[in-house]
Amino acid sequence: MLYGALRQTAAVLARTLCRPTIEGRDNVPATGPVILAGNHLSFVDSVVIPLSVTHRRVRFLAKSDYFETPGVKGSLTKTMFGALGAMPVRRGNARDAMMSLEMMLDRLNDGEACVVYPEGTRSRDGRLYRGRTGVAHLALESKALVVPVGLSGTQQVQPIGANMPRPRRFTVRFGEPLDFSTGFDHLAPGKARRVITDRIMDSIGDLTGQERAGTYNEQSAGD
Repeated sequence: MLYGALRQTAAVLARTLCRPTIEGRDNVPATGPVILAGNHLSFVDSVVIPLSVTHRRVRFLAKSDYFETPGVKGSLTKTMFGALGAMPVRRGNARDAMMSLEMMLDRLNDGEACVVYPEGTRSRDGRLYRGRTGVAHLALESKALVVPVGLSGTQQVQPIGANMPRPRRFTVRFGEPLDFSTGFDHLAPGKARRVITDRIMDSIGDLTGQERAGTYNEQSAGD
């Protein structure tokens, strides 16, 4: 009930203030495990994508800080993020990254929909960076469909460093599902993950039209 109420309220506010354009929403399966693999421009991406999928609940990872802040503000933040489908994770080292993947994999094996950002962190210059292969690991292990997601304009809604979102228009495009459940047994595991990840990033790039950076994006303080 709380998820539904908060989601509906947030969706109404987003439509009223930002007048978003949502394309290809029917490409997201109504049931079964699915990975929503998107580019990453802003903190609000993790709210925008779940709100754009109206026919099922969507999970996403959020820094554990949002669940551990003391006081009234911390309690409200924890309630909001939890109700919207966020899963708290710690970040900072390889072990934390592996635990995040395991958490996502558990959700996918339960038949849920999960948001993944193959770039790893937000793009500060608007370019599309090379994807990290965790998304392919999830796809291969869970047999989940991968729906590429192209976001445009969310960096204007909440630029990096801004504390609050602003009323700006944005676009969310859902591409056709990609199925990687078969056809890769002839490749070494590392090669298969690289090939799959590059195909996902190509699909995201087709949706966004972003300039390709050709390198990995490095995490900065606060991301």
